Amino acid sequence: MLVLSRQRDETIMIGDEIEITVVDIRGDKVRLGISAPRSVQVHRKEVYEAIRRENAAAATDIRADDLDAADNHLRANGNGKPADDKPNRKP
Repeated sequence: MLVLSRQRDETIMIGDEIEITVVDIRGDKVRLGISAPRSVQVHRKEVYEAIRRENAAAATDIRADDLDAADNHLRANGNGKPADDKPNRKP
């Protein structure tokens, strides 16, 4: 783990696109501002862990009936035929 000391309004760079700035220090709390591309998700650790737990639970809740229903739905909407690699041409 890298440990850095920063004062208010000082910034840490992670790679070329992520900036972490010390916005405020009040007592034993530090407020951080994080600037990152939209493609990078930024969460507090407890939120991140809750998301991971929910995703893991959702992944284990898949039943064969659910897969069959999804398959039937997709086939019904696509007329149950495999995709044709030739464009439709009318004579």
